This record gives sequence, structure tokens and C-alpha cells, in this order.
Amino acid sequence: MNAVLLDTGPIVALLDSSERRHRECAELATTLDIPLVTCEAVIAEACYLLRDLKGAATAVMKNVESGNFLIPYRVTGRTARLVKLINKYADLPMDFADACLVDLASQLSIGRIFTLDSDFCVYRWGRNRPFDMLLNP
Repeated sequence: MNAVLLDTGPIVALLDSSERRHRECAELATTLDIPLVTCEAVIAEACYLLRDLKGAATAVMKNVESGNFLIPYRVTGRTARLVKLINKYADLPMDFADACLVDLASQLSIGRIFTLDSDFCVYRWGRNRPFDMLLNP
């Protein structure tokens, strides 16, 4: 699949113009003409972090509904892999959403990621492959 993984940080920055990296994320988002693929954990994190910004959670959900954010990932049957990843990166520590994105990268063979999280410089997908980060964290 020719797509880009989407993490929480850019969603928050795109919807909250007061975020430090809003402009940078908005500029990058307008240049991407391939699907943005994510997981439900990222959507939940974004809605939580944007809870005080009126209409932001609705905007996140509308992006899912319209297909701007694709969610092909399901946790069912993947928990052993997620636990393994969380334990492997316990020193960072890796959170649930990051574990889902790393697992999703491996499932779909997607190494490009739209994130602001420097932990993705450390995380590896597939057979020890580094992520191709679209922005510097």
C-alpha cells in the first residue's frame, strides 16, 4: 500500500492553530496526495488532547468518516505483538498508540510516518527497518 502512517501529534497540530508546529504540519499535509493511515488509538489520543478545543474532536471524526484518515488496523489477534513491542521499548516507554503504529507499519509494509514524536527515530518496523520520518521531530 502506498500510504503514510499518521501519528497523534500532527493531527493535534493541524487542528489547533496555536500549536507550535501547526504551520509546518499544515504545509506538509497539503503536499501529501497518498492516504494517511492510522489506528483507533491515535484517534482516541487526538480527541483527548483536543478536548478543550471546541469542534476539534468532531473534526477528527469527520476526517475518519470522509476517508482522509484511514483506519485498517484492528487490535484483535495482535495483542501478543503489541505486548512484545511495549516490552522491547519499555525504556522510552512506548505507549499503546505507538505500538499499534509500529505493528501497522509491519503489517502494511509502510515505513513513512507523519509524526512529531522523536521516539520513531528509535522504533523499528518489519525486520529492524528505521522509519522514514516526513518531519524532523
